[in-house]
Amino acid sequence: MNNKLYLLGVLLLFIGMTSQPVHAQQDQPYAPPQLSNPQSWSLVLLPDPQSYVKFERNQGALELMMGWIAENIEPLQIGMVLCTGDLVEHNDWLNPNGTQGNQPGKQQWEAVARAFNRLDGKVPYVAATGNHDYGIKNIEYRRTNYNQYFPVDKNPLSQRLLRDVGIDGDGYPSLTNATYEFTSPHGRKFLVMVLEFAPRDTVLNWALQTVNQLQYADHTVILLTHSYLNSESEHIIKENYPITDGNYGAAIWEKLVKPSKNIQLVFSGHIGKPDDVLGHIGFRTDTNAAGKKVQQMVFNAQALGGGWHGNGGDGWLRYLEFLPDGKTVKVNTFSPLFALSPATRYLAWRTAAYDTFTFTLD
Repeated sequence: MNNKLYLLGVLLLFIGMTSQPVHAQQDQPYAPPQLSNPQSWSLVLLPDPQSYVKFERNQGALELMMGWIAENIEPLQIGMVLCTGDLVEHNDWLNPNGTQGNQPGKQQWEAVARAFNRLDGKVPYVAATGNHDYGIKNIEYRRTNYNQYFPVDKNPLSQRLLRDVGIDGDGYPSLTNATYEFTSPHGRKFLVMVLEFAPRDTVLNWALQTVNQLQYADHTVILLTHSYLNSESEHIIKENYPITDGNYGAAIWEKLVKPSKNIQLVFSGHIGKPDDVLGHIGFRTDTNAAGKKVQQMVFNAQALGGGWHGNGGDGWLRYLEFLPDGKTVKVNTFSPLFALSPATRYLAWRTAAYDTFTFTLD
């Protein structure tokens, strides 16, 4: 009898030990996002939305993320929202096979535009184009439906900031290459420059001439483009897409960012590895021609939450807090999807050093 009681006690102890970490995590107090300094302002970085819109079942997650941003414009003093591209998985695909997606390209574009509608008239945003936003499924040609679903007057707050417009592959003015100017609450002048996927040489020449204009000499330029860094935080040299006139990270650095005197931030997306956080992110610091630090960040989440055909990315986004000293930036990685329910709020923050960190601007 004593042996049986002893074994029963050991079993109960084992069960308690194995279950305790989960309960301990769930019992940790949840704190919603807030500014560390009430005088700060923030910028939201949205990763590639493509896996949210390619399946109808995932589209609600993107709507939830946009709703969360809209609700936090005032609490987080959100001044701008940037999206890294691949707005859709399939630009022109008419008959999806149900495995790679169950929504035709038209429905995917409608879904992502509808999600961004939640921000129209509330906060400016700029969305880059990725390889999946061109061609049939993956930049078989350079035509995109972006201009149809993200026209210049879609968001009047973004339109108000528009300054320069480049030319697309068909020779027409397009917001796939454009600049947006704004001044932060602390008085720092910013210029957001968005460039097409794998920008052509003519686009990079236009971009360098644009940022070098005298009127932008005192601006901090934020470059937003899709393919730039890999998960080793290296500039991407080459990719095997059926285009012959594209420039990737290494060429963008050499032809545009390095010779510039005012590009100090570069944001990109594009990369991913199924259910591997580190396969979606990277960060590096280099110096441009003026001797200023260039902080370069890749952030994506599309293959988290079940891989390439999972839930779309577990709702992860980043908000960057710009402190009142005008140079310190705090990076936070947060999921409104996990934060929605008390049962999952303990998962809503990613707090590793590569997800929560600080950098400075010159």
